[in-house]
Amino acid sequence: MDDSKVSGGKVKKPGKRGRKPAKIDLKAKLERSRQSARECRARKKLRYQYLEELVSSRERAICALREELEMYKQWCAAMDQGKIPSEIKALLSGEDLKAAPNQVKHRAVKTEQKEKCP
Repeated sequence: MDDSKVSGGKVKKPGKRGRKPAKIDLKAKLERSRQSARECRARKKLRYQYLEELVSSRERAICALREELEMYKQWCAAMDQGKIPSEIKALLSGEDLKAAPNQVKHRAVKTEQKEKCP
């Protein structure tokens, strides 16, 4: 037996182990790599667009909540002075407002929010 080893009754041939790489055209391999890179960039672009939209919607929600908070602060300040805002009177008496309480905005709130929320 020349240059081959016997172990467990099997003859092993010297050389490389594992699968032999298939003869792949280098141009085809390069084109597949380029196509994969294009697809990766497209997925990345879509992911960033989605995240931008998500951030934008959250910022709008934050601005709306700030406006609502400012309205409630003004109501509290008015009640501390002994005045009851008409919106609260309407809520307590059970009357329906034309606008929901969180949609009622005072002029001061609007001008302040224009500075805070673009």
